[in-house]
Amino acid sequence: MALCSSSTSPELKCCCFDNLRGKNPSFNQPNQFLRIGDCYSNKGRVQVQASSQLSGHLEGSFMEKKRLQEPLSHRKLEFVRTLLIDNYDSYTYNIYQELSTINGVPPVVVRNDEWTWRDICRYLYEENAFDNIVISPGPGSPACPEDIGICLRVLLECWDVPILGVCLGHQALGYVHGADIVHAPEPVHGRLSEIEHNGDRLFHDIPSGQNSGFKVVRYHSLIIDADSLPKELIPIAWSNSADGFSYLGTLQSGEIPDAYESQSRQKILLSDISTQIKNGSYRHSIYSNRMRREVLMGIMHSTRPHYGVQFHPESIATCYGSKILRNFREITEDYWKRLRSPFVKERNVHYTGAESLLLREITRTSRSVNNSDELGREALRPRQLFCDLGDRRFGIQHSRRFEIQRSSIGVKCLKLTWRKFDHLASTVGGARNIFCELFGNNKAENTFWLDSSSTEKGRARFSFMGGKGGSLWKQVTFRLSDQSDVKFTSGGHLLIEDAEGSIERAYLEEGFFDFLDKELLSFHHEKKDYEGLPFDFYGGYIGYIGYNLKVECGAASNHHKSRTPDACFFFADNVVVIDHLYDDVYILSLNEENTPMSTWLDATEQKLIGLRASSTRQLEEQNLHAPTVSRNKSAFISEVSRGDYVNNVENCLKYIKDGESYELCLTTQLRKRIGEIDSLGLYLHLREKNPAPYAAWLSFSKEDLCICCSSPERFLRLDKNDLLEAKPIKGTIARGSTPEEDEQLKLQLQYSEKDQAENLMIVDLLRNDLGRVCEPGSVHVPNLMNVESYATVHTMVSTICGKKHSNVSAVNCVRAAFPGGSMTGAPKLRSMEILESIESCSRGIYSGSIGYFSYNRTFDLNIVIRTVVIHEGEASIGAGGAIVALSNPEDEYEEMILKSSAPAKAVMYFD
Repeated sequence: MALCSSSTSPELKCCCFDNLRGKNPSFNQPNQFLRIGDCYSNKGRVQVQASSQLSGHLEGSFMEKKRLQEPLSHRKLEFVRTLLIDNYDSYTYNIYQELSTINGVPPVVVRNDEWTWRDICRYLYEENAFDNIVISPGPGSPACPEDIGICLRVLLECWDVPILGVCLGHQALGYVHGADIVHAPEPVHGRLSEIEHNGDRLFHDIPSGQNSGFKVVRYHSLIIDADSLPKELIPIAWSNSADGFSYLGTLQSGEIPDAYESQSRQKILLSDISTQIKNGSYRHSIYSNRMRREVLMGIMHSTRPHYGVQFHPESIATCYGSKILRNFREITEDYWKRLRSPFVKERNVHYTGAESLLLREITRTSRSVNNSDELGREALRPRQLFCDLGDRRFGIQHSRRFEIQRSSIGVKCLKLTWRKFDHLASTVGGARNIFCELFGNNKAENTFWLDSSSTEKGRARFSFMGGKGGSLWKQVTFRLSDQSDVKFTSGGHLLIEDAEGSIERAYLEEGFFDFLDKELLSFHHEKKDYEGLPFDFYGGYIGYIGYNLKVECGAASNHHKSRTPDACFFFADNVVVIDHLYDDVYILSLNEENTPMSTWLDATEQKLIGLRASSTRQLEEQNLHAPTVSRNKSAFISEVSRGDYVNNVENCLKYIKDGESYELCLTTQLRKRIGEIDSLGLYLHLREKNPAPYAAWLSFSKEDLCICCSSPERFLRLDKNDLLEAKPIKGTIARGSTPEEDEQLKLQLQYSEKDQAENLMIVDLLRNDLGRVCEPGSVHVPNLMNVESYATVHTMVSTICGKKHSNVSAVNCVRAAFPGGSMTGAPKLRSMEILESIESCSRGIYSGSIGYFSYNRTFDLNIVIRTVVIHEGEASIGAGGAIVALSNPEDEYEEMILKSSAPAKAVMYFD
């Protein structure tokens, strides 16, 4: 990672492009190439070439006003085919989702270092496979070739293809033609600004100016210096650098972003402004106020169909974002029809649906890609399906590969039997009493409890519990190899222990997710077995995924090795389920087909019926796990001091200022040596003092490991209807000591610009992650920035949903989104790389996920926060917070302490 910048000048420079900037390369030597000098980065010497094989002016420039006013032909393109170049951003698939519905066919997504220039030329000019190009946002600067990849050459040489650059792509358009890239007056991330424009075709039928309703989301620290624009680039949109709005502030003022804009209101607005745009009133309002300190928000090339916007039209909170992308489609259609109308007919003949030469070639090469090829690894030749998800790891073709291989996997035919007991839970003492009576003996070793201990307001409904039991039970433990700190190495050691104590060891070259995916694909079952059950877990894997498994999801490396296993799961074949809504209890038993039924159902039924919620029983149960005041007065010790944590926050702010990240979720670990402790009693105390909807207890006795989790945050769920849901939390404040103070603090969180910016950035990130694996147009946000109240804190929570694509496996959905964006920041890959260099130890289980993968391929996983990990005589707690441009270092330290306080107090009181 390298930021090519100068510490003494606001202008960001890269020596390898100095001889290009401010020059117009010769257009009359088609076979010569301009050699661009060398640039050094911490990843080695990078050498870039850019061709000077450029054309001067398009014949009959399509920008001429007369042509803009000419009506389009009645014969429209049925679809528009976009090449979407991804600059390793975490919002690219939001653009993908938008373009899929607007264009009529999904774009092809390629990383900026994935295709060679020969590949680009082949598909653009030989196959005629694309109608336009979109260059995504991304971290860093266009002045650094490691950040921008092939995009500069595309902008230089593809003069005859419509191109839209977003954020970094916009800056690249300016930079490649000689404009300077400088620091913005202030970094703006997750905040909204009003936009003025000159009525250009890209902003057709979009209002302009103050109080017009055109507010956009910005994620950037760098800008194009407007004073350095060459004559061939035309400014078309601006924002006052002094403005800035929070999302909820926008709603209060009556402006509604695309996601919430009603069609009727949109039609009224568009009707009102259409005439004003045509008569040029917006153009006048911009040019008459040039003395204001404005930030360039949009540019276009004077003779090429190339555009750039600094803001993010794909954000959930941007108004008219979809309209901008639709306008770009219309610009593309108009361009090709005017330039070479015979091509349109030929194109539609040779490209019907998805049966193009591109589709056949990429499908063929995709089948040859080895499954171990990781995200971000040195690229192979083109291999995405045109209608693929555009990612070698999580795309449709990857899942089809598993489908093809399924016959070679040892298939297990599973049979589920179950019983239901109406309104039983409260009569036998509730979930706590049921767990302690059925599974609390022998220190509750080798047991699990996915515990919805906070069920009010419909946050959670079911709890799942069980222990070591039936013939299918096993424990699966995975540790990444010592080579996992080497780039793109994710292999590791797997240990499997069955119910009889037999142990099997193996080395997994492809990693744990690959193993889990194949396991789930090996199960055959009948849907009728679980018809009538109101929940989605019927038996399968329950456990945790550690944060270091990020190396199987695209992260470059792990600098710190986890002290605990990187993944640990039980295969649970006997499960007790509690329905907190109706007070029902279910017991489930899973067996292989044609094997004798176990006696577990009968035995468990007798135990449940024998339980009584008498005051005597409750008193005995409470005394069994009653906490005692700690005699061990030693406190938790943080891995970093207060001063070091504050310095780490300041380092994060520098990275954000330099455009390397929009948001960095900085964390640390607090540790305390403990003696003999009743771990289950500690968990019972924690769940009572800090109940949470996604709480969990896990005990792995062979690993000397217990996990006491009181998480309020869902990472990701996939239900039986293939619906995905994420519920990220960003924004936390302590509860008040009085009802009045509590309500005041709740409102303070609700309208905090900083917390709204944090939340919005992660919502857009999760939309991107779901967009990689969901059907086009299905990703939506039913709840944005709701405040939820818990025992000790208020939190800001959003909900993102989408319909899983039929050819994507359950595990690949997790792999596309792990680790949860609320624990990394955005863009995710670059943010994880930065955090790895700043944080002083492994996060371990913290920041990972606890939950289940059902044998019928549903799952539900939390984010591991507010959690005590007890391992080999030590209690550890992870805590941290999101660092954004508005962060105050001292306040961030206090927030970290606040988040760790509830679990820390539980240990201090109980130890």
